[in-house]
Amino acid sequence: MRWSLKIGSVAGIGLYIHATFLLLLAFVTWMRWDDGLPAIILSNTLVLAVFACVVLHELGHALMARRFGIPTRDITLLPIGGVARLERMPTDPRQELLIALAGPAVNVAIAILLYALIFALGIPPADPAAAGARGGFLAAGFLHTLAYINVFLVLFNMLPAFPMDGGRVLRAALAYRLDHARATRIAAAVGQVMAALFFFAGLMYNPFLILIAVFVFMGAQAEAQMAEIRYTIGNVPVRDAMITDFAALPEDSTLGQAADLLLATSQQDFPVMDGERIAGILPRADLVRALASSGRDAPIAAAMRRDCGSVDASASLTRVFDRIQQTGCPLVPVTDRGRLVGLLTPENIGEFIMVRSALRGLPAPLHPAGDVREEVQHAG
Repeated sequence: MRWSLKIGSVAGIGLYIHATFLLLLAFVTWMRWDDGLPAIILSNTLVLAVFACVVLHELGHALMARRFGIPTRDITLLPIGGVARLERMPTDPRQELLIALAGPAVNVAIAILLYALIFALGIPPADPAAAGARGGFLAAGFLHTLAYINVFLVLFNMLPAFPMDGGRVLRAALAYRLDHARATRIAAAVGQVMAALFFFAGLMYNPFLILIAVFVFMGAQAEAQMAEIRYTIGNVPVRDAMITDFAALPEDSTLGQAADLLLATSQQDFPVMDGERIAGILPRADLVRALASSGRDAPIAAAMRRDCGSVDASASLTRVFDRIQQTGCPLVPVTDRGRLVGLLTPENIGEFIMVRSALRGLPAPLHPAGDVREEVQHAG
């Protein structure tokens, strides 16, 4: 995610903090400025403690997903919570249900531990009237406040609205009786109704709810689009969607020759061939960077990607869709009995989806030819 700084890793998962999170700390400092340094420190400590709980919440999702073979790209802290980017979400409703519930379960455990500690130490609830307005209430009720916030996180995240956990629980429950696409459409519609309620509540009570409304509405829309894409491509074989009119580059070509071919055709990315063998691919972005640093006479071998592999023409289009999600490859060569017969790109997958949707009388996704990598997000 842009404007994010890596602050470490937990269980092999990168942990990032978004630049806007620092604005939250600055805002809290400004709000407590007149209460003095102790109140400022205590308030910011509470914010950091809450977001430590959010990280644990997201790790709950990530570690449960790992049990089902689904990696997590990273966890990012934002002012509105945390976002764990899973590579994908399983279509098995049981697995999705367990992944969705793992995060709130962590907050339940934290709340139980905090209340047990409060009981063991005999800490009474803070009295705002007795504590005064200069941070005494916060100091006296630190553990109570942290426990209450964890309970709130459980209740809030379980609201039936994508991309929050409750929306995924609702979809998983519906998917036991309905197909995945229809279950997603229903859950997304419920999520957008919730977003509308957040929006109107924000207009009347708290503007922060408007930000949450936008986040929920967009998350529900994106989830519905992704489900529609998967439903459309289904078990379609790659050969039905691949590009068959294309140009390839010999591995001994220069960057200048590749640039000339780029300008002479509408093709943006090229397979690179070592005789009849696929040696790699040369994406346009890598070509342009290499031209700027090495000039026209440099060989393309140093600029091409060798990690995208190839796919058989009989393979399921969904498999290639997942590969593009996971690797970010802009081009996947397609083979038939080891011979290069076509190419598959995010753009032509999008065009295929638009054509299939039109033939079936369904509305096409809003941005079918864009970046098709799925980012399953969980808000903490």
